[in-house]
Amino acid sequence: MLDNPTHESVAASHAVPEPAPEEAVQLEQLYKDFGKENLVPLWTEIGDLMPMVPTPKAVPHVWRWNDLYPLAARAGDLVPVGRGGERRAIALANPGLAGTPYATPTLWAAIQYLGGRETAPEHRHSQNAFRFVVEGEGVWTVVNGDPVRMSRGDFLLTPGWNFHGHHNDTDEPMAWIDGLDIPFVHYADAGFFEFGTERVTDEATPGISRSERLWAHPGLRPLSGLDDTTSSPIAAYRWTHTDAALTEQLLLEDEGHPATVSQGHAAVRFTNPTTGGDVMPTIRAEFHRLRPGAGTDTVHEVGSSVWQVFEGTGTVVLNGETKHLAKGDLFVVPSWAAWSLHADTGFDLFRFSDAPIFERLNFNRTYTEGRTK
Repeated sequence: MLDNPTHESVAASHAVPEPAPEEAVQLEQLYKDFGKENLVPLWTEIGDLMPMVPTPKAVPHVWRWNDLYPLAARAGDLVPVGRGGERRAIALANPGLAGTPYATPTLWAAIQYLGGRETAPEHRHSQNAFRFVVEGEGVWTVVNGDPVRMSRGDFLLTPGWNFHGHHNDTDEPMAWIDGLDIPFVHYADAGFFEFGTERVTDEATPGISRSERLWAHPGLRPLSGLDDTTSSPIAAYRWTHTDAALTEQLLLEDEGHPATVSQGHAAVRFTNPTTGGDVMPTIRAEFHRLRPGAGTDTVHEVGSSVWQVFEGTGTVVLNGETKHLAKGDLFVVPSWAAWSLHADTGFDLFRFSDAPIFERLNFNRTYTEGRTK
């Protein structure tokens, strides 16, 4: 836990006296000379560069699925999928980030829409990506030639530098959310992109991908794949397994087993079976389930996250402002913003965050309101 001091209390105790008139003239010239040499003195910037607590430009915000999906459908009628634009993906632009197409300074989120019988061409990039399906089916994403079925509740991976494309095998459109580390890679000047074939390499429609057949057996890993990998080799984490894990946590709570859930709040983290760590080096993914009437503590965390409601209704309190949520709605929690959840009905939510980055750098911090240190 960390104390959460205010800027005002600290600034009041460190007031700088006004310079004498002669010194003021000399200081003005000094600052002009700094500028000529492309120099900036720390003492004029320290409040912005080293705040007492994080002060993100990103702001908490909610996007409504009932607004997003019709807009995506209109784009489906007007905007083709093909080389150049590559994907019919519409990014969530945080209102605090000056028009950049980023949900947070490190995370990119979008709704992607693929019409009936459409194919999104193959490409690859250094950015890590995933897909989460809140509704619909009929699309296969092909990752390095392995066709992976996309269905409601599935969490699907496309780690960096893996070729991937999508094809819709039905007459009906389908939409899902994409999550990537595009802003982080962009700021680090680490981005690469490469076109693949004009169409995905395999338009087969198997029920289970080859990667699942090899890797998606609980507690077991093939002896042919003992090397740890930075990203999970599992292409799809199926809703059937996620749902069962959350259900069993709550059943164990009913049976009185300690430390299984937190007062009607069950949660799981998707993991890399070769390391036990996060599914990708820059992105953490979780699924949360709250019983009707259950709620969470109010938490501040370094790093940011994006949530999507999978099922049910409830509220999120973001920096003291209550927002009602329904199926498909997305919201963003910037670094150190206060957040808490409350369920009206049973409440299922998918979450992804940049936590692996901050943990590896030892910048991760958490403060829970109302608890003693």
